[in-house]
Amino acid sequence: MHSTAGPTITGRTTADRTAATASPVFVSAELVHKANPDGVLLTGWRRTGEGTFTITAHWPYTHRFYATRSGHLDLVLLNETVRQVFPLLSHAAYDVPFGHPLLWERYSYRIAPRTQRAGDLSGPVELHVTCTESARRGPRVSALALRIDVVRAGLRLATAATRFTVQTPAVYRRLRAAQAGTESGRGPARAAHGLRLTEPAPPVPRPYPGRGALDDLALTPTGTPHAWRLRADTTHPVFFDHAVDHIPGLLLLEAARQAARSTVHAGSAVVAVDSTFTRFVELGSPCRIATRILPHDPAGRTRVAVAMEQDGAEAFSATVTLQQSAPRCGQGARRAGGGVRGGRALRTVSTRLCRP
Repeated sequence: MHSTAGPTITGRTTADRTAATASPVFVSAELVHKANPDGVLLTGWRRTGEGTFTITAHWPYTHRFYATRSGHLDLVLLNETVRQVFPLLSHAAYDVPFGHPLLWERYSYRIAPRTQRAGDLSGPVELHVTCTESARRGPRVSALALRIDVVRAGLRLATAATRFTVQTPAVYRRLRAAQAGTESGRGPARAAHGLRLTEPAPPVPRPYPGRGALDDLALTPTGTPHAWRLRADTTHPVFFDHAVDHIPGLLLLEAARQAARSTVHAGSAVVAVDSTFTRFVELGSPCRIATRILPHDPAGRTRVAVAMEQDGAEAFSATVTLQQSAPRCGQGARRAGGGVRGGRALRTVSTRLCRP
C-alpha cells in the first residue's frame, strides 16, 4: 500500500521545457504507482481547462525493454505511458487518496497512420487529456473516463480512451477476500503459499510473436491452433515492477497483441485495440487464451478477437486490429497494394476488473 503522505509533484509543464535539459526531471514514483524510479515516464502536468490537462513525458533514448529508435511506436511503452496518467491525475487533480486501488474497466487505443514511419521517438512527449466522465460516490471520485492524445513534435502518434474505477481499501479487500495473502509489500509479485505463478518457459515459437527476447514472451503453446496459456514471469522488471495480487493489465494487453500476431502473420503491425477487463486474472490459476479471426473492417484490415478465460469464466477480451507491414522496396520498385482481411468488434462488457 502507498502511504497517505502526498509526494512532490514536479512542476515541468511543456515538452519544450523538458527538452531544454539533458536530464529531465520526472514526477515521483509513488505518484504513478511505480516501485522503481527508473520506470517513471512522466515529467509534469498542468490543468488547461475544465476537465482538460496537458501531461508531459520523456521517452528514453536507450532502454533494456522499450524501443524508441526502431522506426515504429513501442506499444508497451505507449500503454505504460498512458497507464501512468491514471494515478497521476487521480491523486494530483482529483484528490484520490494514496492506497485507493484503480481498477481498469475498458481501454482502447488507435495508432496514427504516420506513426509507423516516425523514426526516432525518444525524447519529450505530450499527452493531451480530456476527462469525459467523473463519477462520484458522495464526496469522492469513484470512476474516471479519459481520452488521451499522444503527441510528439507536433505529430499525433496515438489516441487512447479508458475508463477505470476508484475503490476504497475496504471495498478492495472485500473484492479480493478469496485471494487474501497474495500481495506482499513492494517488489516482485508473490502468490499465496503453494500457488503456481507462471507457465513453464516454452521452446522458441516459429514465428516468434514477442519483443525480441524469450523472457518477454507472454504465451505458452498448448498444441491447439489459436490457443495458448498465459505466461507470467513475476520477476519481469516492467510488467511486475511493484507488488500486485493478480496479473497486471499491461501484461494482458501484451499477451493479446502477441496472440493476435501469432494468429495472422508475425509481420503484421497492431494498429488498434479495444479491450474489456471483466474479472481479475489470478496469479495462481492457469489462464487460457483463444483467438478467432473476425470479418474485415471497412478499411480492409485484419481483426482478431482475443479472449482470456480462467476457472471457466471470461476475464479479459479484446479486438485487435492489424495491418500488414509494407514490404521494403528497392529504387524504382512499386509497393504492392491490396487489402488485408479483418473483422468486426467483440461484444463489450461494462464491468471491471484489473488494476492497471
